[in-house]
Amino acid sequence: MRFGLLGAGRIGRIHGLNVAARGDARLVAVADASADAAASLAELAGAKVASAEAILSDAAIDAVLICTPTDTHADLIEKAVEAGKAVFCEKPVDLDAARIRRCLDVVAKSGKPLMIGFNRRFDPNFAALEKRLRQGEAGDIEIVTVISRDPGPPPVDYVRRSGGLFRDMMIHDFDMARFLLAEEPVEVFALGSALVDKAIGEAGDVDTAAVVMKTASGRIAQISNSRRATYGYDQRIEVHGAKGMLRAGNIHETTVEIATGDGFRSDPVQNFFLERYAAAYRAELDAFVAVCAGKAAPSPSGLDGLRAQLLADAATQSARSGKPVAIEVA
Repeated sequence: MRFGLLGAGRIGRIHGLNVAARGDARLVAVADASADAAASLAELAGAKVASAEAILSDAAIDAVLICTPTDTHADLIEKAVEAGKAVFCEKPVDLDAARIRRCLDVVAKSGKPLMIGFNRRFDPNFAALEKRLRQGEAGDIEIVTVISRDPGPPPVDYVRRSGGLFRDMMIHDFDMARFLLAEEPVEVFALGSALVDKAIGEAGDVDTAAVVMKTASGRIAQISNSRRATYGYDQRIEVHGAKGMLRAGNIHETTVEIATGDGFRSDPVQNFFLERYAAAYRAELDAFVAVCAGKAAPSPSGLDGLRAQLLADAATQSARSGKPVAIEVA
């Protein structure tokens, strides 16, 4: 299976090298606005450097991985499916829900698969929790709790073009909440503050946020986000049900503990998403390869991307208005 990669930045390098490490796939071409970034990755992966247009028009390329800036995603998805390619695209499809809908219409008419990069579904621990949840170990779901806190805030220049915390950071958690609830939220209430970096507030965004969502049957999901966690990259989920609780905790640098008269101490949690979700990115690619081979439907799909975006939009609106926002299920 022959892949083309659009975007050779941090996330593009992850996907490109994961393709290159496989025996059933080959990265044949890399495109990036930075010639140096494209050349560096191409050399490591045994690929060639090409333009995005050349990759999309190459009939020998079966699938493309889109890891370019957000404002290019929808256009590239449309061009790729119209060129007959299977498409994997990093989240989000676009920051505008109406643009996402138009893009998904093009995808549907093409008949080509589109998978969206909500990699956390593929984390081995989170995936195992979801499987056991579906098997009924916790009973009927009552409350889903998702905690996601970054070790430090991004540059303010990034914040200004990101779409805001709810659309940039929490969108992963909206997808995870949907994944676990197995029922669409119909109401969202959000609170946000700028407590970590004054400049983030001056840029019109928040760096500390909490969201509560409710489904039609009354199930509740609560999400906690912060741009600062002094102890590392904090990634936890918990599902409470009628029969008990399922929980997945943080991943530490090692499992070693020391016990003394002062108590128990363990090593810090992993400090960045590249480490924490390395296995998830590999499993995500496994799933996309299966999609390309016709062995599975794309999941997360373009519709999953739209639904997460609608929740992010509603949370942004709620945080600004101080009122709950009703959601129309897409």
